[in-house]
Amino acid sequence: MEKPSCPRDAARADAAHAADTGDTAYTADCHARIAFEVLANRWDSVVVYTLGACGPMRPRALVARIGGISPKVLNDALRRLEYNGLIERRTYAEAPPRVDYALTEAGTALLVPMRAMGAWAKRHTDDVLAAQDRFEARRHA
Repeated sequence: MEKPSCPRDAARADAAHAADTGDTAYTADCHARIAFEVLANRWDSVVVYTLGACGPMRPRALVARIGGISPKVLNDALRRLEYNGLIERRTYAEAPPRVDYALTEAGTALLVPMRAMGAWAKRHTDDVLAAQDRFEARRHA
């Protein structure tokens, strides 16, 4: 196999090779790991979920709907999500200019595993918090 010149191309080639060989470990070249990295920022998943629940929205409406997120943090999240192909930015030729954001097909598909993670969290949050409390109690004993 010819070695790609770009590190990103090399990572893609490695990931394709891992998929072809059936390697499912969460290694650096694993596709599942890429999926986790895409939503590593907590606001990114909140934005995806909100757009999935409410449909296309303008940034100001997203800030109001989400709550607790600043316009700058939202803008950063929107840029990451657009970069990763999970949302699309639509600009309208109006005065004043109007922009909204909507999920792409990939972003919409992500809602299924996100809902599964939400169900896991609902079921196990108390267990996780109790484990954290036990750990802290041992640490300070």
